[in-house]
Amino acid sequence: MSEMGGFDYLVLLWFVMAGITFTVLSFVAAPYGRHVRPGWGPTVDNNLGWVIMEAPAALVFAACFFLESGPTTIPLVIFFLLWEVHYVHRAFIYPLTLREVDRRMPLTVAGIGLLFNVGNGYINGHYLFALSGGYPLSWLRDPRFLVGLGLFVAGYLVNRRSDRTLRNLRRPGEGGYKIPRGGFFRWISCPNYLGEIIEWMGWAVATWSVTGLAFAVWTFANLAPRAQANHDWYRETFADYPPGRKALVPKLW
Repeated sequence: MSEMGGFDYLVLLWFVMAGITFTVLSFVAAPYGRHVRPGWGPTVDNNLGWVIMEAPAALVFAACFFLESGPTTIPLVIFFLLWEVHYVHRAFIYPLTLREVDRRMPLTVAGIGLLFNVGNGYINGHYLFALSGGYPLSWLRDPRFLVGLGLFVAGYLVNRRSDRTLRNLRRPGEGGYKIPRGGFFRWISCPNYLGEIIEWMGWAVATWSVTGLAFAVWTFANLAPRAQANHDWYRETFADYPPGRKALVPKLW
């Protein structure tokens, strides 16, 4: 079996696993954050759990960038920087901003996240930096790159602003949950998830790759059920929760 043939099977498996993940998470909320519950084995500090989950994405992708033998072009450098801007923040900065008091995460959840990010970082990094053949400088003027970059930046900004709104609901050392308001929270319960879905949709378009599409599908499969679970939790927990607010897509879902 050629390397490209084996890689194709790996990417196909990634799509299948995304479908399975979406189905499972539509019925069982992943046990972290507001949905944490006993019965999932040993736990770790929540901040450490986020580092365990997210750091491999930054590190594996960087290893592919520096160690793979494909050409290095300016578009590839931009893809590398976009990926690392997201994951360096998610793995090493975001955990330091969490204000939950004594919040813990099942080690099982952190381990599953670690395995996903190792695989996803490798699939995207290996394709871009070894198998794609590189992207010419003219790719920076291609409508696919420009539209994809615009979506990526827009989604990143929505995600970061929404995370900041959620963080500011608590004072340092304060626990518990409150109703978030303002920004996209006026229309949906989880704009942070919507932003991330848009972000990686943009990645798929900008790279115009099946591996990028696989990541975008995975992001939706993971976060869309989570958004619905959070939305249902808000409505059950707060009697005054805004009745017109949707879970993920304004006025639709």
